[in-house]
Amino acid sequence: MRLAELSARSGVPTATIKYYLREGLLPPGRRITATQAEYDEDHLRRLRLVRAMIQVGRIPVHSAREVLAALQDDSLDRNERLGTAVWALPHGPEPDESDPATQAARRTADALLDRLGWGHARPSGTAAPPAYGMLVTAITALARLGYPCAVEDLEPYAHTVERIAAADLDVVERYATPEEQVEAAVALTVLYEPVLLSLRRLAEAEESHRRFGGA
Repeated sequence: MRLAELSARSGVPTATIKYYLREGLLPPGRRITATQAEYDEDHLRRLRLVRAMIQVGRIPVHSAREVLAALQDDSLDRNERLGTAVWALPHGPEPDESDPATQAARRTADALLDRLGWGHARPSGTAAPPAYGMLVTAITALARLGYPCAVEDLEPYAHTVERIAAADLDVVERYATPEEQVEAAVALTVLYEPVLLSLRRLAEAEESHRRFGGA
């Protein structure tokens, strides 16, 4: 397909597609003349992923480039490519190591992961999953403000997201090739987070009405 058709099918303006091509977010098309190139379904799929990351996930171009580099690294297996790509996504603030509450929060996070048996979520050597740092930071804030954040308080949430993670990968496995699966996992990480947030708020409204709304 030509650039105009790629734009029409993806809903992305041609000027934006050209920008993604210049930035290396989209591989070049097959050159057919000095001024024209042809694109295929792989370009369309990659364009949708880039659009999801930048437009919906508000991911900076340099971070999107890192994610795409991980997706294309053939030296990694599917699990490693997925992990590397998700690590490259923007995350929340790192724990403040100068805060005395951080070490206590880290102990709580470690105890929770141990209870869950989530060995791969723990820091390994000098590396720690970005989400681990986010968890420590969140527990620190909860503790400082006096809200429940013991292992027993957090465990029900963890078991809920275990089911969500399984559902995520069930969707990912609908795609045919390992590359499509890893791309889908990244896109769904970005696109489903607002879905999860909105569903949680709607569910809380329903539960509040059930408990406190009266007859």
